[in-house]
Amino acid sequence: MTLQSRAILLMIAAVFCFSIMDAGVKAVTPQVGVLPALWARYAGQMLLVFLLVLPRLKQVTRTRYPRLQVLRSILLMSATGFFFTGISLIPLTDAAALMATNPVLITLGAALFLGERLGPRRVVGIVVALFGAMIIIRPDSDVFSASALIPLAAAVCYSGYALLTRKVGPDEDVWTSLFYTGLVGTVILSLAVPFHWTAPTVSDAGLMLLIAASGTLGQLALIRSFSMGEAAMLAPYAYAGLVFATIWGIVFFAEIPDRLTLLGATVIVGAGLYVWHRERRKSA
Repeated sequence: MTLQSRAILLMIAAVFCFSIMDAGVKAVTPQVGVLPALWARYAGQMLLVFLLVLPRLKQVTRTRYPRLQVLRSILLMSATGFFFTGISLIPLTDAAALMATNPVLITLGAALFLGERLGPRRVVGIVVALFGAMIIIRPDSDVFSASALIPLAAAVCYSGYALLTRKVGPDEDVWTSLFYTGLVGTVILSLAVPFHWTAPTVSDAGLMLLIAASGTLGQLALIRSFSMGEAAMLAPYAYAGLVFATIWGIVFFAEIPDRLTLLGATVIVGAGLYVWHRERRKSA
């Protein structure tokens, strides 16, 4: 098996693990709430990263951008919190599809804040993706729910995190950024979670362990994947998460997506792949 094939398989494995984590969050939040589930996610990731960087901890903790590292970490924590809240309120497929707008939002943000060129074809990709989101949200219909806007807030926060990561990326070790992402989220959530703690049942505790384990394994697979293959080559495989979300929604929660949801998801994925293609041509 080639190195590229292994990278692709690890990327799909990472997306699979994250989809299991999301399903666990959706199952456990009605009992314990979003914050404990979010804390379990971050505590698991922080433990993994700490163990991996322990031999060179002093080197990894040095950063040239302490304020930006804290800000990007808060944005990622907010994105995860919004997404976990979203999947607790709306179908898994809907939330995953709306979250999938983030690649085109990153392209827009890069033009607005990083001075990257925004040509007419990329504008079309952004508009089409947002149109796909509107198909899912259906603001003028009787089935509209304000809760559908929460995954979009997650996508916006994630896009801000990604743009700040681009900003600090050339000057920072990737492990430094990963360490601060886990540290800031774990510290903040550890301070907040005692005030929102509901004693979990045995099954709830099992689900929280599943969230921590699947999120941690997904993070490890993602790190290994990006160490073997180029990010641009791996990006389209992240959309496998929509397939997994649809399957878990049907199997575990009896959430059968309607035609408009499937249409909107298809439009978003198509726009995202189009923008990805344009980005690859720009960097080629």
